[in-house]
Amino acid sequence: MIPIKARPFDLKRVRLLDGPFKDAMERDRAYLHALESDRLLHTFRVNAGLPSSAEPLGGWEEPNVEVRGHTLGHYLSACAMMYASTGDEKLKAKADAIVAELAKCQKALGSGGYLSAFPEEFIDRVEARKRVWAPYYTLHKIYAGLLDMYVHCGNEQALEIARGMAAWTKRRTDRLDKNRVQRMLDATEQGGMNDALANLYSVTGDPDHLALSRRFNQNSYNEPLARREDHLKGLHVNSFIPNMIGTARQYKLTGEQVFHDIVTFFWDQVTGTRCYATGGTSHHEHWRTEPNVLSRELGPTTQETCCTYNMLKLTRHVFSWKADPRHADYYERALFNGILPTQNPEDGMMMYFVPLGSGWYKKFNLPRDSFWCCTGTGMESFAKLGDSIYFHDNQGAFVNLFIASELKWPEKGVCIRQETRFPEQQGTSLVIATEKPLEMVLRIRIPYWATRGVTVKINGQQQPVSAKPASYLVLKRTWKDGDRVDVDLPMSLHLHRMPDDPSVAAIVYGPLVLAGELGTENLTREMTHGASQGLEGDPVRAPDLVVNGKDLNAWVQPVAEAPLTFRTVGVGRPEDVTLVAFYRLFGQRYAVYWNLLTEEKWRAREAEREAREAREAARRKILQERMIDSVEIGNRASEHEHNLQGERTGAGRHMGKSWRHAPGGWFSYDLRVSPDQPMTLMCTWWGDESGQRTFDILVDGRKIATQTLLHNKPGEFFDVEYEIPPPLTRDKKKVTVKFQAHPANTAGGVFGCAMLKQKNKE
Repeated sequence: MIPIKARPFDLKRVRLLDGPFKDAMERDRAYLHALESDRLLHTFRVNAGLPSSAEPLGGWEEPNVEVRGHTLGHYLSACAMMYASTGDEKLKAKADAIVAELAKCQKALGSGGYLSAFPEEFIDRVEARKRVWAPYYTLHKIYAGLLDMYVHCGNEQALEIARGMAAWTKRRTDRLDKNRVQRMLDATEQGGMNDALANLYSVTGDPDHLALSRRFNQNSYNEPLARREDHLKGLHVNSFIPNMIGTARQYKLTGEQVFHDIVTFFWDQVTGTRCYATGGTSHHEHWRTEPNVLSRELGPTTQETCCTYNMLKLTRHVFSWKADPRHADYYERALFNGILPTQNPEDGMMMYFVPLGSGWYKKFNLPRDSFWCCTGTGMESFAKLGDSIYFHDNQGAFVNLFIASELKWPEKGVCIRQETRFPEQQGTSLVIATEKPLEMVLRIRIPYWATRGVTVKINGQQQPVSAKPASYLVLKRTWKDGDRVDVDLPMSLHLHRMPDDPSVAAIVYGPLVLAGELGTENLTREMTHGASQGLEGDPVRAPDLVVNGKDLNAWVQPVAEAPLTFRTVGVGRPEDVTLVAFYRLFGQRYAVYWNLLTEEKWRAREAEREAREAREAARRKILQERMIDSVEIGNRASEHEHNLQGERTGAGRHMGKSWRHAPGGWFSYDLRVSPDQPMTLMCTWWGDESGQRTFDILVDGRKIATQTLLHNKPGEFFDVEYEIPPPLTRDKKKVTVKFQAHPANTAGGVFGCAMLKQKNKE
């Protein structure tokens, strides 16, 4: 075991009081009650050969989706933590009943402990490095849900199911050598299997469970970090962070210094060089650049919410090792700006991506037809909002977050009630309840943003304190029943600038990122809720801010009688904008980052924009003159007209455009051609595709090109023209264009497909 500087309190010790966090928790609780147990269990029962008449859930929980079952793991975790947070016995009983049904499924499968909503053959495929979508990721969620039911609800049956799963996992992986295990881990997302198994070891003490946890440490992740090397560019973020949580857990259980060094270097790199003002990280699920290159990473798919959830879990571990206030500062920033803004106050639904590109909007899951990974982590996030408000050591308590709540600490015989309307109130009050005088140290975090001084009163008497930002105010005294500490923490405006382009910045008030209200142009409810996480349409243009180097307080002013609301003054082009706390902005388009320009740079930018629009208009005109035929991708009538054929093909929408792809398959269209002149096939691709997407393009069975899509043009669509050899179209009225995936790859997605006359060659 390692020395711990600060220990978190169990969720059951903390109760939220009235305020935005309790409101969010109650919305989540209502959703957990509303979800039907039989529908959550349906694919588990079907996979186990047990009867089920329930209607299957939609989205990622449809019976043919490879990650089906992951939501039930999240759901059990959320129910367990909600029970710990609220004492909701009805919800606990519902979750206990689900665990009992899972035990029946595990027994019916008869595979020595295997339990899932998909066949064990998926594990065969991942071991053989064949295409399959993250089966171990899904198993991790089930493990975690069962363990949370044991830890928070005392459910012994859940622990026994998890033990059985671990026995099965050991048998599966025992037959693989170390190199084959590593190749398997590199081939697919495995979630935090090392974390789940380390947590299992912490309650069983079985050394097999710790050894099994180590087996899921991914060397391609850990070895560069152990050398203090950042090789994160191009990697999938939410595959990586859960592994780091597992490594942090292993450090706590074993004390091995290398685990500590890996985690702390990783945490410093991500929070210091790869995070936005909101505390979130990733763009289109990946780290796509070198450290400190973020200004071009703003778009509709910035910041996956799962990544913020997992960074908070990791931060909780790291804080406990050193009790460093900068870790708590980050936790506050990410919680207020990366989690709280992602739940719709109207219906409690959650977000997948948090768009940070200007002019976009928030989009939420459907209650029974989405079930993204971020739906699951969202259920958990809003069930455990009492977590990490308070920590403790042998001397006393740490107050890390300013959230209305009550802490009961029976071992010390004390209750600390935090009365605050923060962030509308600039500070907090702590009221002590104790049966007898108690000598205790109270450490109150002084945030990094508290640059205007701090005022502290105890029982109405101002105290002579000197507390610097990013430190702790230490109050050591004998506390009596009814003692009251009032802390005034004045908030002020500051800029969070992009490290690679200081002229691009977010405006922050205290810990709160401010977002500009950009209206509801062409915005409908159907666009803000959906089964797909992609956004529709195009963004609206946000104003530039022509500040000419003026002090921030000169051009951002508070709006009277409107808490946490500001307006720019005389700098907006074409107009000024109202700014509100991001966690309170819903139902309209917004901007978080702004171009801060001089008048000269703004005029030059406008001239460049007008020239670019003119070039694009001219390009479209020329393309139209060359056009022979085109398919409207995703439009049933157009695809039928063009004789769509295929195997394992599907369609969807992203950034307002429809796509078609074929994981491990193919699809084709018939397109008209001109029989007497050379033809060119033009395809439109999304420049931020990831994963294995190499495929051939064939015309009437002859390959004319091989295309690989992998971050070709980050953040934008792009067109590629493929010249067709003249014999393939000569004397023909139409040809068949086929997109054929390479083995273990996906063909597409194709966003546009058109047949053009070849350009004149001079």
